[in-house]
Amino acid sequence: MKKFITENLTTIFYALIIAVIIRSLFIQPFFIPSSSMEPNLLVGDRLFVTKFTYGYSKHSFPFSPPIFKDRILFNKPNRGDVVVFKTPADNRTDYIKRLIGLPGDTIQFINGNLYINQIQIFKDIKSRNDKTHCGNKILDVNTFEEKFDNNVKFKTVYSNEYTFQNSDQFLVPEKHYFFLGDNRDCSKDSRFLTSVGYVHENNLVGKAQLIFFSSDYRNGRLFQFWKWFEIIRFDRFFKIIK
Repeated sequence: MKKFITENLTTIFYALIIAVIIRSLFIQPFFIPSSSMEPNLLVGDRLFVTKFTYGYSKHSFPFSPPIFKDRILFNKPNRGDVVVFKTPADNRTDYIKRLIGLPGDTIQFINGNLYINQIQIFKDIKSRNDKTHCGNKILDVNTFEEKFDNNVKFKTVYSNEYTFQNSDQFLVPEKHYFFLGDNRDCSKDSRFLTSVGYVHENNLVGKAQLIFFSSDYRNGRLFQFWKWFEIIRFDRFFKIIK
């Protein structure tokens, strides 16, 4: 019996070590808890984030142990990447947003339009009077396709009331990045300097790559197997994140 217990504890120990290595160095699953990235990421999406894409910092590891002062094997992210990062407010909470501003960029909203380095970002209307979530509220929005100068395209939604129309000009500091949610009028992001603001490169956790599972908790819980066709979003399985 003692040998049986010892062998099983050893197996569990090595399994945990392997899991930590995979999670820290390669791929980590994440859950989307808010609607700030609609329409591209929905509440209830489960996705894989690659940890190696931007290299490694202390935030690559569970509980952010102070084993690195800076990033190692750093690869710079690209404008338009969907990135998981530790919010600067506490260096603990994971946020997921779209990378808008690189170090040295200026970012500004003028009359509801996004400008990067004084150039208006192309925004093509796709549909009007759509609906999107914002917490427990439903917003009336217009859906656009935005395009960056590196040919990255993605959908965004703006409230019909354009609650965030004009801003001061943001100047992204060296080694920092500026992030926005795709649900532009329902996102706590780099526009709010006291809660998120500019994100240091060391706070980058990884790049969101793939949705592997998705469920809509508003229609029920997963244990209600008789409602799976209402709860599970089968059309989002293995969807590449753009």
